[in-house]
Amino acid sequence: MVDAPEPAAHATVDEVDAQLLEFLDIYRSVAVRKLEDLTTEQATAVATPTGMTLLGIVAHLAWDERIWFGYHFLGQPTEPMEAHPSFQLDPSATVESVVAAFDADCERSRQIVAAAPSFDAVVQIPHDHFGAVDLRWIIIHMIEEVARHVGHMDILRELTDGSTGW
Repeated sequence: MVDAPEPAAHATVDEVDAQLLEFLDIYRSVAVRKLEDLTTEQATAVATPTGMTLLGIVAHLAWDERIWFGYHFLGQPTEPMEAHPSFQLDPSATVESVVAAFDADCERSRQIVAAAPSFDAVVQIPHDHFGAVDLRWIIIHMIEEVARHVGHMDILRELTDGSTGW
């Protein structure tokens, strides 16, 4: 894997962009909290006809981090682009292993953002549907993506053990 470039000396983050990053990190942490105190069996329990699981959602969110920041923004090669398989778990996956992978992917994304010359920098590989978006667009999209899946996790967690809230 190619390392993120060193932060540019002239890169600055204004107050609005800083707030976007804060919101993204809030939702990332909520996704992880939805798994707190669950066994791997509970976190992989299927409660929907499509087979969605709490742990599968976090695995998918890790994939989103790699696809948007690594593949599209930096142009790095990555795994297949199909979203649906990204919800599937390796049989050896545990809550701890998936959370560790998600945390590592989020940290990598933070490094990529920190190294970018500007939030106006455009992706290296345009998206098939959205086209040549800039880094700010990716961050806003990731807020939407993580928040939407946290909503799914709210429901799945309540169905699992009755837990609700942040």
